[in-house]
Amino acid sequence: MVRLGLAGVALLAAAAVLATSGCSAIAYYAQSVNGHLALVQSARPVPEWIADPQTPPALKERLALSQRMRDFAVAELKEPDNASYRRYADLHRGAAVWNVVAAPELSLQLTTWCFAVVGCVGYRGYYDKAAADAFAQSLGAQALEVSVYGVPAYSTLGKLPDFDWLADPLLNTFINYPEGELARLMFHELAHQVAYASGDTVFNESFATAVERIGGARWLAEHAGAKERDEFARYDARRQDFRALTGRYRDELRALYESPRSDADKRIEKAAVMLRLRADYETMKTQRWGGFSGYDGWFARANNASFGVLAAYNELVPAFERLYEREGRDFTRFYAEVRRLAQLPAAQRRAELGP
Repeated sequence: MVRLGLAGVALLAAAAVLATSGCSAIAYYAQSVNGHLALVQSARPVPEWIADPQTPPALKERLALSQRMRDFAVAELKEPDNASYRRYADLHRGAAVWNVVAAPELSLQLTTWCFAVVGCVGYRGYYDKAAADAFAQSLGAQALEVSVYGVPAYSTLGKLPDFDWLADPLLNTFINYPEGELARLMFHELAHQVAYASGDTVFNESFATAVERIGGARWLAEHAGAKERDEFARYDARRQDFRALTGRYRDELRALYESPRSDADKRIEKAAVMLRLRADYETMKTQRWGGFSGYDGWFARANNASFGVLAAYNELVPAFERLYEREGRDFTRFYAEVRRLAQLPAAQRRAELGP
């Protein structure tokens, strides 16, 4: 449901910092490097999978579909034409990495960690679930609210050496997504290779989300059948309901935390807000979704950290969509302006992009 496109990119900085980092930092970079290398080494070119008689027919169809989407991303969305998503790997697990995010008890501001190349980000990615849980436990001991969640895909920003086998592969963790969602995921991750503002997660993720929405809508309109469009419409309607509900409560919590009320009063009101959130979700699930339970886990574990993650994906999306319109719906011009903005100081970048 939620992904951070840059999960695991600490491996890009490893060579620059291993010699000067402490033991804990070295261990983190090492697991990032080893985890990514293990992932890409298990991948094979898509044509090999399709030609292999041992490959299930359904997987062959999905891989062929993914390559049509990949070609569309280059020809129509002007995304990079490289080896990304031209290989496939079955990781035999349900997530590519597990992200750990944290926030204070009375704030939605995510804790950040800083790395060479990628700047400061509000998460740490782990290729091993147990390692992610252990780090989360250490953060919880610091009185932080913590969330750990699986990420189906991530981007290395196209910054690794120019060897095809190092490029971001297709994975079993997302290859069977509904057609519209598979297209959006690929377009999102490729967008991270187009423009990247160091240390500005909200800018980066909102830009990629805008590209995925625009590109996904075009793919569905031009290439998908009625069944696939209907399937995605149901999927996306629930996502929009989720965003509307959580956005409303996120705003309520932010206002509460920024109010002059005492910490004790904030804690009492926060508990009441969370109770209302979960009650409203149950009503929505019953009355609008016909009992669909795919979001149960998120609401059961909802806390400041999980609310903080949501803001990274959506806060600036309308501004990027307006920018796309101002640039005449021309992706080349749109990307050029986004790259220009990415090079500006953060405050100026935000001011020029607009709300």
